[in-house]
Amino acid sequence: MVVDDHRLLAEALASALKLRGHRVLAAAAPAAGAADLVISRAPEVCLLGTAAPAEAGTFDPVVKIKRERPQVAVVVLGPVPSPRGIAAAFAAGASGYVRHDERIEGVERAMLKARAGEAAVAPALLQGAFGELLNPAAQPDDEGARLLSMLTPREVEVLVRVAEGGGHAADRGGDGDRAVDGSDACAEGVDEAGGGVEAGGGGAGRAYGSAGPGVDSLVTGG
Repeated sequence: MVVDDHRLLAEALASALKLRGHRVLAAAAPAAGAADLVISRAPEVCLLGTAAPAEAGTFDPVVKIKRERPQVAVVVLGPVPSPRGIAAAFAAGASGYVRHDERIEGVERAMLKARAGEAAVAPALLQGAFGELLNPAAQPDDEGARLLSMLTPREVEVLVRVAEGGGHAADRGGDGDRAVDGSDACAEGVDEAGGGVEAGGGGAGRAYGSAGPGVDSLVTGG
């Protein structure tokens, strides 16, 4: 039997197998609802095609088939690389996993192996799947991204300053933010007082001049 998520694919594969002399009991779709049909017909081999092998529940029909008809060998046709999908297929009781674009000769070989009780899967396919499962690619730090999204632009700026400052502000822990804010406040105070200093420049000069010799003697007299 041939079952697939798409009826056209199931019928095309069934027709190709018939042309090569195989007896096909039925071609059915979707795969999720074909378990009862497979159980009632009890074929030697069931070819089950899926485009999403890693999704939860994809191989529930396989579990049901193997529970009701353990003698039926199920060979999954699915995409690669999909290490989780390949692992899920065998965990559900599948006898083999073949890439969905495999040539008809490869599908036939998988059927013969599964019918003989052998695992129908290419060694290279298993190697790639286990390699990715044992050495997964590094994933982005989702927690760091989440925390960063919670900061205001001002807080991000403060953290950048702390990082660029060599860790002195970081040593003060929570005071770092307040210390930077205090520096900014001082700078703003100087800016606001700038006009007053300039305006009082003449007065300061006059005050200095009025000090006369006394100031000079303080400067030069030691």
